[in-house]
Amino acid sequence: MKFQPYKATPLFSYSRRSLLWFLVIMLMTSSSTFSDFWMVLVFLLALGTIAPITESCAFFIFGDSLVDSGNNNYLETIARADYPPYGIDYPTRRPTGRFSNGLNIPDLIGEQIGLSESPLPYLSPEFNGKKLLVGSNFASAGVGILNDTGVQFVNILRMYRQLELFQEYKRRLCALIGSRQAHQLVNKALVLITVGGNDFVNNYYLVPYSARSRQYKLPDYVKFLISKYRRLLMKLYKQGARRVLVTGTGPMGCVPAELAMWGTNGGCSEELQRAASLYNPQLVQMLNRLNRKLGRDVFISANTQKMHNDFVSNPRAFGFTTSQIACCGQGPYNGLGLCTQLSNLCPNRTLYAFWDPFHPSEKANRLIVQQIMTGSNKYMNPMNLSTIMALDSGI
Repeated sequence: MKFQPYKATPLFSYSRRSLLWFLVIMLMTSSSTFSDFWMVLVFLLALGTIAPITESCAFFIFGDSLVDSGNNNYLETIARADYPPYGIDYPTRRPTGRFSNGLNIPDLIGEQIGLSESPLPYLSPEFNGKKLLVGSNFASAGVGILNDTGVQFVNILRMYRQLELFQEYKRRLCALIGSRQAHQLVNKALVLITVGGNDFVNNYYLVPYSARSRQYKLPDYVKFLISKYRRLLMKLYKQGARRVLVTGTGPMGCVPAELAMWGTNGGCSEELQRAASLYNPQLVQMLNRLNRKLGRDVFISANTQKMHNDFVSNPRAFGFTTSQIACCGQGPYNGLGLCTQLSNLCPNRTLYAFWDPFHPSEKANRLIVQQIMTGSNKYMNPMNLSTIMALDSGI
């Protein structure tokens, strides 16, 4: 006798997707918290009503040094992190090109979405064969939204070039698995894009009376950046991206480099903080308009300014002893120059919010990713990444 497999009957005869949407809407329009949401979500998972959110998808990364996993190792540029003490806490204890003491944000998101390995840098010689199925990292330290950002770094993968390489990747993927499957893989993938901070610190405010600061007053420059970013995101959409996580800038005026150069009496740079406060809300508004135009939530915004501000303003609440002094560096706040083998180096990286003059430590990255995955709509708009992935798993 042949037994038929048991099939769970959906609660109240709802489809998995409609049931989860009902849950999300009810929680977002009530006083319920996201902890309430997760209690119910775990219950539904236990009943088999919705699919587990750990089912992996391909992952593509675009942007700057906050998410670069080593592309600049293969370029003639000074914007590199392929030397000690970078990577001191990475699993291999060796530098990889990540601007971190250990794992960076793409690594940690990859873990959360069920990837067995982080997507390789696109320029890596090891990026071939089945590695293409995991996704790829196109990010390059020093880049901005604008092509003239980071000119001092000379040979970096500017955003237009990152999108060109994405097109090249898709051709390689088609040759590997066929055009239909390649199209599906890209459509179902998660895309992370982190760019914009360098357009301020390595362009508008790079030197007094920079070309861009003479061309635009700050509010007009922000509008200009947002318009250019919109075009870039639409190009990404036209290339097949359907789930795009867009991070804002952090509190740019509070990083050790800016405290060392522009801060007063230990306070953040007011001008850079003003820039962040103008830019980030307009970025969210632009993403909301794009989603309305497209008729679906393609773009998910992460309020990384607030995520950073939480531990910058109250470091001890998150287990840090300081959010002003970098672990690796020299000068005031260890904020001057590069992190090198000759720099001051803290013995315990978990006590520092910043690894080097510009970049968060691995522990800080973990806090940021935690909010990306499960944070309330104060941090994530329209909803957090775990909710998005759960909804997508019910399709």
